[in-house]
Amino acid sequence: MEKLVQEQTPVQIFRDREKRRRFTRGSFYLRIGLLVLFLLVPFLFPSFKTVDLAIKIVIFASLVASFDILLGYTGILSFGHGMFFGIGAYCVAFLIGKYGSPSYLNLMLGLLIATAAAVILALLISFISLRVKAIFFAMVTLALAELAIVLANKLTHFTGGEDGISISMPGIFSVAFNLGDFLGLDITGRVVTYYFILFSCLALFLMMLRFTNSPLGRVLQAIRDNEQRAVALGYKTFIFQTLSITFGCVLATLIGGLYAMWVRYVNPESSLEVMAIMLNVLLMVIIGGMGTLYGGIVGAAFLLITQTFLPDLQHIAKDLLPQATFLHNVLERWLLLFGILFILVVIFFPKGVIGSVNEYFARRKQTQERDTRAYPIAAGAEPK
Repeated sequence: MEKLVQEQTPVQIFRDREKRRRFTRGSFYLRIGLLVLFLLVPFLFPSFKTVDLAIKIVIFASLVASFDILLGYTGILSFGHGMFFGIGAYCVAFLIGKYGSPSYLNLMLGLLIATAAAVILALLISFISLRVKAIFFAMVTLALAELAIVLANKLTHFTGGEDGISISMPGIFSVAFNLGDFLGLDITGRVVTYYFILFSCLALFLMMLRFTNSPLGRVLQAIRDNEQRAVALGYKTFIFQTLSITFGCVLATLIGGLYAMWVRYVNPESSLEVMAIMLNVLLMVIIGGMGTLYGGIVGAAFLLITQTFLPDLQHIAKDLLPQATFLHNVLERWLLLFGILFILVVIFFPKGVIGSVNEYFARRKQTQERDTRAYPIAAGAEPK
Protein backbone atom coordinates (compact mmCIF):
# COMPACT_ATOMS: atom_id res chain seq x y z
CA MET A 1 0.00 0.00 0.00
CA GLU A 2 2.82 2.38 0.88
CA LYS A 3 4.47 1.59 -2.45
CA LEU A 4 1.24 2.41 -4.29
CA VAL A 5 0.95 5.75 -2.50
CA GLN A 6 4.56 6.57 -3.31
CA GLU A 7 3.97 5.83 -7.01
CA GLN A 8 1.06 8.28 -7.23
CA THR A 9 1.70 11.54 -8.99
CA PRO A 10 1.14 14.86 -7.18
CA VAL A 11 -1.99 15.40 -9.30
CA GLN A 12 -3.44 12.02 -8.26
CA ILE A 13 -2.67 12.71 -4.61
CA PHE A 14 -4.38 16.10 -4.87
CA ARG A 15 -7.45 14.58 -6.51
CA ASP A 16 -7.71 11.83 -3.87
CA ARG A 17 -7.51 14.41 -1.11
CA GLU A 18 -10.16 16.56 -2.77
CA LYS A 19 -12.49 13.55 -3.17
CA ARG A 20 -12.20 12.77 0.53
CA ARG A 21 -12.90 16.38 1.49
CA ARG A 22 -15.74 17.21 -0.91
CA PHE A 23 -18.49 15.90 1.42
CA THR A 24 -17.15 17.72 4.48
CA ARG A 25 -16.81 21.23 3.07
CA GLY A 26 -19.21 24.01 3.93
CA SER A 27 -19.97 24.54 0.23
CA PHE A 28 -21.35 21.00 0.02
CA TYR A 29 -23.91 21.70 2.76
CA LEU A 30 -24.70 25.04 1.12
CA ARG A 31 -25.55 23.25 -2.14
CA ILE A 32 -27.71 20.72 -0.30
CA GLY A 33 -29.50 23.55 1.51
CA LEU A 34 -30.15 25.32 -1.79
CA LEU A 35 -31.62 22.14 -3.28
CA VAL A 36 -33.85 21.65 -0.22
CA LEU A 37 -35.03 25.26 -0.56
CA PHE A 38 -36.13 24.71 -4.17
CA LEU A 39 -37.83 21.47 -3.13
CA LEU A 40 -39.81 23.29 -0.43
CA VAL A 41 -40.75 26.39 -2.44
CA PRO A 42 -44.25 25.12 -3.42
CA PHE A 43 -44.92 24.31 0.26
CA LEU A 44 -43.47 27.47 1.77
CA PHE A 45 -44.52 29.97 -0.93
CA PRO A 46 -47.47 28.45 -2.81
CA SER A 47 -48.32 31.62 -4.80
CA PHE A 48 -47.85 31.20 -8.55
CA LYS A 49 -45.60 34.26 -8.78
CA THR A 50 -43.05 32.79 -6.35
CA VAL A 51 -43.18 29.26 -7.80
CA ASP A 52 -42.84 30.68 -11.32
CA LEU A 53 -39.82 32.74 -10.23
CA ALA A 54 -38.17 29.74 -8.55
CA ILE A 55 -38.51 27.39 -11.52
CA LYS A 56 -37.36 30.06 -13.97
CA ILE A 57 -34.25 30.55 -11.82
CA VAL A 58 -33.63 26.80 -12.11
CA ILE A 59 -34.21 26.79 -15.89
CA PHE A 60 -32.05 29.82 -16.66
CA ALA A 61 -29.33 28.75 -14.21
CA SER A 62 -29.06 25.51 -16.21
CA LEU A 63 -29.07 27.46 -19.49
CA VAL A 64 -26.33 29.78 -18.23
CA ALA A 65 -24.28 26.78 -17.07
CA SER A 66 -24.55 25.20 -20.55
CA PHE A 67 -23.41 28.52 -22.07
CA ASP A 68 -20.59 28.69 -19.52
CA ILE A 69 -19.21 25.42 -20.89
CA LEU A 70 -18.60 27.26 -24.16
CA LEU A 71 -17.51 30.63 -22.83
CA GLY A 72 -16.02 29.93 -19.40
CA TYR A 73 -14.46 26.52 -19.98
CA THR A 74 -13.61 26.56 -23.69
CA GLY A 75 -13.24 30.27 -24.38
CA ILE A 76 -15.79 30.32 -27.22
CA LEU A 77 -18.21 33.26 -27.41
CA SER A 78 -21.39 32.24 -29.21
CA PHE A 79 -24.45 34.43 -29.71
CA GLY A 80 -26.33 31.48 -31.19
CA HIS A 81 -26.86 29.66 -27.90
CA GLY A 82 -30.35 31.13 -27.50
CA MET A 83 -31.23 29.74 -30.94
CA PHE A 84 -30.81 26.20 -29.63
CA PHE A 85 -32.94 27.10 -26.61
CA GLY A 86 -35.65 28.16 -29.06
CA ILE A 87 -35.26 25.02 -31.17
CA GLY A 88 -36.00 22.88 -28.11
CA ALA A 89 -39.03 24.99 -27.22
CA TYR A 90 -40.43 24.94 -30.77
CA CYS A 91 -39.93 21.19 -31.28
CA VAL A 92 -41.91 20.46 -28.12
CA ALA A 93 -44.59 22.96 -29.19
CA PHE A 94 -44.85 21.38 -32.65
CA LEU A 95 -45.25 17.83 -31.37
CA ILE A 96 -47.74 18.44 -28.55
CA GLY A 97 -49.28 21.67 -29.81
CA LYS A 98 -49.71 22.59 -33.43
CA TYR A 99 -48.98 19.31 -35.23
CA GLY A 100 -49.70 16.68 -32.60
CA SER A 101 -51.90 15.80 -29.66
CA PRO A 102 -50.79 16.19 -26.03
CA SER A 103 -49.27 12.82 -25.12
CA TYR A 104 -46.20 11.52 -23.36
CA LEU A 105 -44.98 9.92 -26.60
CA ASN A 106 -45.19 13.19 -28.53
CA LEU A 107 -43.45 15.00 -25.68
CA MET A 108 -40.57 12.53 -25.77
CA LEU A 109 -40.45 12.65 -29.58
CA GLY A 110 -40.30 16.43 -29.46
CA LEU A 111 -37.29 16.34 -27.12
CA LEU A 112 -35.59 13.62 -29.20
CA ILE A 113 -36.13 15.49 -32.49
CA ALA A 114 -34.85 18.68 -30.87
CA THR A 115 -31.75 16.83 -29.66
CA ALA A 116 -31.05 15.39 -33.11
CA ALA A 117 -31.55 18.78 -34.76
CA ALA A 118 -29.24 20.39 -32.20
CA VAL A 119 -26.48 17.84 -32.82
CA ILE A 120 -26.63 18.28 -36.60
CA LEU A 121 -26.79 22.08 -36.44
CA ALA A 122 -24.04 22.32 -33.80
CA LEU A 123 -21.73 20.14 -35.91
CA LEU A 124 -22.42 22.27 -39.00
CA ILE A 125 -21.74 25.47 -37.07
CA SER A 126 -18.54 23.98 -35.66
CA PHE A 127 -17.20 22.83 -39.03
CA ILE A 128 -18.01 26.17 -40.65
CA SER A 129 -17.45 28.71 -37.88
CA LEU A 130 -14.48 27.27 -35.99
CA ARG A 131 -12.35 28.05 -39.03
CA VAL A 132 -12.56 31.66 -37.90
CA LYS A 133 -11.49 32.91 -34.47
CA ALA A 134 -12.53 35.22 -31.67
CA ILE A 135 -15.05 37.89 -32.60
CA PHE A 136 -15.60 36.48 -36.09
CA PHE A 137 -17.04 33.26 -34.64
CA ALA A 138 -19.39 35.32 -32.46
CA MET A 139 -20.55 37.30 -35.50
CA VAL A 140 -21.24 34.14 -37.51
CA THR A 141 -23.35 32.66 -34.72
CA LEU A 142 -25.16 35.99 -34.26
CA ALA A 143 -26.06 36.02 -37.96
CA LEU A 144 -27.46 32.48 -37.70
CA ALA A 145 -29.48 33.41 -34.62
CA GLU A 146 -30.95 36.44 -36.39
CA LEU A 147 -31.78 34.23 -39.40
CA ALA A 148 -33.67 31.84 -37.10
CA ILE A 149 -35.72 34.76 -35.71
CA VAL A 150 -36.57 35.99 -39.21
CA LEU A 151 -37.67 32.51 -40.31
CA ALA A 152 -39.79 32.04 -37.17
CA ASN A 153 -41.54 35.37 -37.83
CA LYS A 154 -42.02 34.97 -41.57
CA LEU A 155 -43.09 31.30 -41.77
CA THR A 156 -46.38 32.03 -40.04
CA HIS A 157 -48.15 28.97 -41.49
CA PHE A 158 -45.50 26.73 -39.91
CA THR A 159 -44.40 28.48 -36.70
CA GLY A 160 -47.41 30.64 -35.95
CA GLY A 161 -45.34 33.78 -36.45
CA GLU A 162 -45.61 36.46 -33.78
CA ASP A 163 -48.81 34.87 -32.44
CA GLY A 164 -46.79 31.83 -31.41
CA ILE A 165 -48.05 28.38 -30.39
CA SER A 166 -50.04 27.52 -27.27
CA ILE A 167 -49.34 24.17 -25.63
CA SER A 168 -51.57 21.74 -23.74
CA MET A 169 -49.59 19.33 -21.57
CA PRO A 170 -50.50 15.63 -21.31
CA GLY A 171 -51.60 13.59 -18.31
CA ILE A 172 -50.12 14.54 -14.96
CA PHE A 173 -48.68 17.76 -16.44
CA SER A 174 -52.07 19.12 -17.56
CA VAL A 175 -53.89 21.97 -15.85
CA ALA A 176 -56.88 19.73 -15.11
CA PHE A 177 -54.83 17.15 -13.19
CA ASN A 178 -55.28 17.19 -9.42
CA LEU A 179 -53.92 14.52 -7.09
CA GLY A 180 -55.41 16.06 -3.97
CA ASP A 181 -53.97 17.69 -0.89
CA PHE A 182 -50.55 16.77 0.56
CA LEU A 183 -49.22 18.56 3.65
CA GLY A 184 -51.41 21.53 2.85
CA LEU A 185 -50.31 21.73 -0.80
CA ASP A 186 -52.72 21.06 -3.64
CA ILE A 187 -50.86 18.68 -5.97
CA THR A 188 -51.91 20.03 -9.37
CA GLY A 189 -50.41 19.57 -12.81
CA ARG A 190 -48.40 22.76 -12.28
CA VAL A 191 -46.78 21.34 -9.13
CA VAL A 192 -45.95 18.05 -10.88
CA THR A 193 -44.45 20.00 -13.79
CA TYR A 194 -42.42 22.07 -11.32
CA TYR A 195 -40.80 19.02 -9.75
CA PHE A 196 -40.28 17.29 -13.10
CA ILE A 197 -38.40 20.32 -14.45
CA LEU A 198 -36.47 20.73 -11.18
CA PHE A 199 -35.16 17.15 -11.19
CA SER A 200 -34.51 17.25 -14.96
CA CYS A 201 -32.41 20.41 -14.59
CA LEU A 202 -30.62 18.86 -11.61
CA ALA A 203 -29.71 15.82 -13.74
CA LEU A 204 -28.48 18.07 -16.58
CA PHE A 205 -26.45 20.16 -14.13
CA LEU A 206 -24.80 17.05 -12.67
CA MET A 207 -23.92 15.99 -16.23
CA MET A 208 -22.27 19.36 -16.79
CA LEU A 209 -20.30 19.04 -13.55
CA ARG A 210 -19.08 15.59 -14.57
CA PHE A 211 -18.19 16.90 -18.04
CA THR A 212 -16.15 19.86 -16.77
CA ASN A 213 -14.37 17.85 -14.05
CA SER A 214 -13.42 15.03 -16.44
CA PRO A 215 -10.11 14.87 -18.33
CA LEU A 216 -12.00 16.20 -21.35
CA GLY A 217 -13.02 19.25 -19.36
CA ARG A 218 -9.45 19.88 -18.29
CA VAL A 219 -8.30 19.72 -21.92
CA LEU A 220 -10.94 22.31 -22.80
CA GLN A 221 -9.61 24.60 -20.06
CA ALA A 222 -6.10 24.12 -21.44
CA ILE A 223 -7.36 25.14 -24.89
CA ARG A 224 -9.04 28.17 -23.37
CA ASP A 225 -5.87 29.27 -21.57
CA ASN A 226 -3.41 28.63 -24.41
CA GLU A 227 -4.59 26.95 -27.60
CA GLN A 228 -1.14 26.94 -29.22
CA ARG A 229 0.37 25.12 -26.26
CA ALA A 230 -2.47 22.56 -26.33
CA VAL A 231 -1.75 21.94 -30.02
CA ALA A 232 1.94 21.55 -29.23
CA LEU A 233 1.04 18.91 -26.63
CA GLY A 234 -0.69 16.90 -29.35
CA TYR A 235 -4.35 17.69 -28.72
CA LYS A 236 -6.60 18.13 -31.74
CA THR A 237 -8.22 21.32 -30.50
CA PHE A 238 -10.79 21.45 -33.30
CA ILE A 239 -12.30 18.12 -32.19
CA PHE A 240 -12.39 19.10 -28.52
CA GLN A 241 -13.99 22.46 -29.31
CA THR A 242 -16.58 20.72 -31.50
CA LEU A 243 -17.43 18.34 -28.65
CA SER A 244 -17.82 21.27 -26.27
CA ILE A 245 -20.09 23.20 -28.65
CA THR A 246 -22.23 20.15 -29.40
CA PHE A 247 -22.61 19.19 -25.74
CA GLY A 248 -23.51 22.73 -24.66
CA CYS A 249 -25.98 23.23 -27.52
CA VAL A 250 -27.75 19.92 -26.88
CA LEU A 251 -28.19 20.86 -23.23
CA ALA A 252 -29.56 24.27 -24.22
CA THR A 253 -32.04 22.54 -26.53
CA LEU A 254 -33.30 20.23 -23.79
CA ILE A 255 -33.61 23.17 -21.39
CA GLY A 256 -35.63 25.02 -24.03
CA GLY A 257 -38.01 22.07 -24.19
CA LEU A 258 -38.42 22.19 -20.40
CA TYR A 259 -39.07 25.92 -20.59
CA ALA A 260 -41.86 25.33 -23.12
CA MET A 261 -43.38 22.75 -20.77
CA TRP A 262 -43.58 25.35 -18.02
CA VAL A 263 -44.76 28.48 -19.85
CA ARG A 264 -46.93 26.42 -22.26
CA TYR A 265 -46.49 29.02 -24.96
CA VAL A 266 -43.78 29.59 -27.56
CA ASN A 267 -43.17 32.57 -29.83
CA PRO A 268 -40.05 34.11 -31.45
CA GLU A 269 -39.73 36.91 -28.90
CA SER A 270 -39.75 34.69 -25.81
CA SER A 271 -37.76 31.76 -27.21
CA LEU A 272 -35.43 33.01 -29.96
CA GLU A 273 -34.91 36.75 -29.49
CA VAL A 274 -31.20 37.51 -29.08
CA MET A 275 -31.74 40.61 -26.94
CA ALA A 276 -34.35 38.92 -24.75
CA ILE A 277 -32.41 35.71 -24.10
CA MET A 278 -28.72 36.05 -24.93
CA LEU A 279 -28.33 39.45 -23.30
CA ASN A 280 -29.84 38.09 -20.08
CA VAL A 281 -27.65 34.98 -20.29
CA LEU A 282 -24.52 37.11 -20.73
CA LEU A 283 -25.48 39.29 -17.76
CA MET A 284 -26.06 36.18 -15.64
CA VAL A 285 -22.65 34.78 -16.60
CA ILE A 286 -20.91 38.06 -15.76
CA ILE A 287 -22.71 38.39 -12.42
CA GLY A 288 -22.19 34.78 -11.36
CA GLY A 289 -18.69 34.30 -12.75
CA MET A 290 -17.33 32.58 -15.86
CA GLY A 291 -15.91 29.07 -15.60
CA THR A 292 -17.77 28.19 -12.40
CA LEU A 293 -21.12 26.60 -13.46
CA TYR A 294 -22.54 27.47 -10.03
CA GLY A 295 -22.26 31.12 -11.00
CA GLY A 296 -25.27 30.59 -13.23
CA ILE A 297 -27.44 30.03 -10.14
CA VAL A 298 -26.29 33.31 -8.57
CA GLY A 299 -26.60 35.24 -11.84
CA ALA A 300 -30.05 33.87 -12.67
CA ALA A 301 -31.31 34.50 -9.13
CA PHE A 302 -29.98 38.07 -9.10
CA LEU A 303 -31.36 39.02 -12.51
CA LEU A 304 -34.77 37.37 -12.23
CA ILE A 305 -35.42 38.48 -8.65
CA THR A 306 -34.58 42.09 -9.48
CA GLN A 307 -36.69 41.99 -12.66
CA THR A 308 -39.60 40.55 -10.68
CA PHE A 309 -39.58 42.67 -7.53
CA LEU A 310 -37.94 46.00 -8.45
CA PRO A 311 -41.04 47.17 -10.40
CA ASP A 312 -43.11 46.53 -7.23
CA LEU A 313 -41.07 49.02 -5.22
CA GLN A 314 -42.98 51.90 -6.79
CA HIS A 315 -46.31 50.60 -5.47
CA ILE A 316 -44.82 50.01 -2.02
CA ALA A 317 -43.41 53.55 -1.95
CA LYS A 318 -46.77 55.02 -2.96
CA ASP A 319 -48.48 53.19 -0.10
CA LEU A 320 -45.89 54.06 2.54
CA LEU A 321 -44.79 57.50 1.33
CA PRO A 322 -47.63 59.00 -0.77
CA GLN A 323 -46.09 62.51 -0.77
CA ALA A 324 -42.60 61.48 -1.98
CA THR A 325 -43.12 62.26 -5.67
CA PHE A 326 -39.42 62.28 -6.54
CA LEU A 327 -38.96 58.82 -5.02
CA HIS A 328 -41.95 57.56 -7.01
CA ASN A 329 -40.41 58.87 -10.23
CA VAL A 330 -37.07 57.22 -9.45
CA LEU A 331 -38.64 53.87 -8.60
CA GLU A 332 -40.77 54.01 -11.73
CA ARG A 333 -37.52 53.77 -13.70
CA TRP A 334 -36.49 50.53 -12.02
CA LEU A 335 -34.03 49.71 -14.82
CA LEU A 336 -31.90 52.57 -13.50
CA LEU A 337 -31.76 50.87 -10.10
CA PHE A 338 -30.92 47.57 -11.76
CA GLY A 339 -28.08 49.24 -13.66
CA ILE A 340 -26.67 50.65 -10.40
CA LEU A 341 -26.86 47.22 -8.73
CA PHE A 342 -25.14 45.62 -11.73
CA ILE A 343 -22.32 48.19 -11.63
CA LEU A 344 -21.83 47.57 -7.91
CA VAL A 345 -21.61 43.81 -8.49
CA VAL A 346 -19.02 44.29 -11.24
CA ILE A 347 -16.97 46.66 -9.03
CA PHE A 348 -16.94 44.51 -5.90
CA PHE A 349 -16.91 41.13 -7.70
CA PRO A 350 -14.79 41.68 -10.83
CA LYS A 351 -14.71 37.96 -11.62
CA GLY A 352 -18.37 37.42 -10.78
CA VAL A 353 -19.72 36.50 -7.37
CA ILE A 354 -18.65 32.84 -7.38
CA GLY A 355 -15.42 33.56 -9.27
CA SER A 356 -14.35 36.28 -6.82
CA VAL A 357 -15.27 34.15 -3.80
CA ASN A 358 -13.28 31.20 -5.20
CA GLU A 359 -10.32 33.49 -5.84
CA TYR A 360 -10.48 34.84 -2.26
CA PHE A 361 -10.46 31.38 -0.69
CA ALA A 362 -7.72 30.16 -3.05
CA ARG A 363 -5.54 33.14 -2.12
CA ARG A 364 -6.26 32.57 1.57
CA LYS A 365 -5.34 28.89 1.26
CA GLN A 366 -2.05 29.75 -0.47
CA THR A 367 -1.22 32.21 2.30
CA GLN A 368 -1.89 29.58 4.98
CA GLU A 369 0.25 26.99 3.17
CA ARG A 370 3.07 29.51 2.76
CA ASP A 371 2.91 30.39 6.46
CA THR A 372 2.91 26.70 7.36
CA ARG A 373 6.08 26.10 5.35
CA ALA A 374 7.77 29.21 6.73
CA TYR A 375 6.76 28.73 10.38
CA PRO A 376 5.93 25.04 10.86
CA ILE A 377 5.98 25.08 14.69
CA ALA A 378 3.74 28.16 15.00
CA ALA A 379 1.30 26.68 12.48
CA GLY A 380 1.00 23.45 14.45
CA ALA A 381 3.10 21.29 12.12
CA GLU A 382 5.99 19.19 13.28
CA PRO A 383 9.44 20.44 12.29
CA LYS A 384 11.38 18.24 9.92
